[in-house]
Amino acid sequence: MNSLLGLGILIIRPKLATGSRTMTQRLIQFFVLIFICLAGPLASAGAQNKAHEFEFISIDGKRLSLAAFRGKAILIVNTASMCGFTGQYSGLQKLWDKYKERGLVVLGVPSNDFGNQEPGTTQEIKEFCEINYGINFPMTEKVNVRKEPRHPFYQWTASLSRTFEEPRWNFHKYLIDKDGTLVGSFGSRVSPMSRKLTSAIETQLNQRTY
Repeated sequence: MNSLLGLGILIIRPKLATGSRTMTQRLIQFFVLIFICLAGPLASAGAQNKAHEFEFISIDGKRLSLAAFRGKAILIVNTASMCGFTGQYSGLQKLWDKYKERGLVVLGVPSNDFGNQEPGTTQEIKEFCEINYGINFPMTEKVNVRKEPRHPFYQWTASLSRTFEEPRWNFHKYLIDKDGTLVGSFGSRVSPMSRKLTSAIETQLNQRTY
């Protein structure tokens, strides 16, 4: 900001022979400069403030836009096949079975970021989930959740980390409301069928959309 003010002083400082018309032009230039400098960051910050603006590649290799779930609550979970919390797949499937008709989408997002506990290929991950847990809720291809380069969705959630806790391990859960707003963050130890999580989900499912 100091450099901006310094530049403004240089712009508006009139030479001895400068008339009032030139002074006016310099003032206009200065305020235009302020507008450009301030408007740019604000536009960038607000450019992606809804989850519906992001997309993944599904575990089947197809485009998976979160906008397709507009009007539904979404539980997004970073998963892994060789983790102490891998058994939560069973609970996530139960959540999906219980609430999908009411408008809940459970989305599994495999990641190898924590402890290298998801080393397999996309096909191996898919087969593991289907054979061991009967998973039929949507899943994505493997992405980075904390390691760089992060998937854009997780870049967005990181920008909200003052309010919502970031993933510290596998099976962290983000709850998105029907409008695409991030409304909840639940750590790995919060089991899918716990009252804490199901109560938050039911609150969102009971919300009307306009």
